[in-house]
Amino acid sequence: MQSLPNGKMPQPSSKPRRGISQKMASIGMTLMLLVFLVAVVFAANENDVVGWLVAIVSLGWLCLFAFVVFSVRGAARKAGAKIAEAQDTLNRAAGTVPSVQVIDEAATIRDQKLDHSFKIIQVQSRVIRENLGKDQDQVDRALETIEITSHNARSMIKKDDGGPVEGTLVD
Repeated sequence: MQSLPNGKMPQPSSKPRRGISQKMASIGMTLMLLVFLVAVVFAANENDVVGWLVAIVSLGWLCLFAFVVFSVRGAARKAGAKIAEAQDTLNRAAGTVPSVQVIDEAATIRDQKLDHSFKIIQVQSRVIRENLGKDQDQVDRALETIEITSHNARSMIKKDDGGPVEGTLVD
């Protein structure tokens, strides 16, 4: 894509533009068709062999022109598709365009487990606040639960396979 002198990128137009070659092909096809029709009309009016030979020759030129135009158009479309594919491959290799977003199921499950661990810690901190100075056993169990939960959460983050810490959970 080209950039303008002021550094801004040109905006694509809303309707597709036809190139000069497509316009010329359409004009040329129309002209060849017109020549063929004129030759047929003159050949039919004069009803002589030379007129019909001219009509047949103009039909041959019309067919040849149509073959060339449609072959070049098809080749241009294929070349455009190959260029777009190569550009897409280069963009993927450079990492500029994410082609597909991959969802890591293990990471999603780990994130849900971590979220649950943080909720447990929040509940236990509330238990500590409510029972501080009243029930020391309840506070001790809540602190132990926070310790176990935080250890398990950290092991999920670090990929530590030491296993979970054993203990009693209090809600």
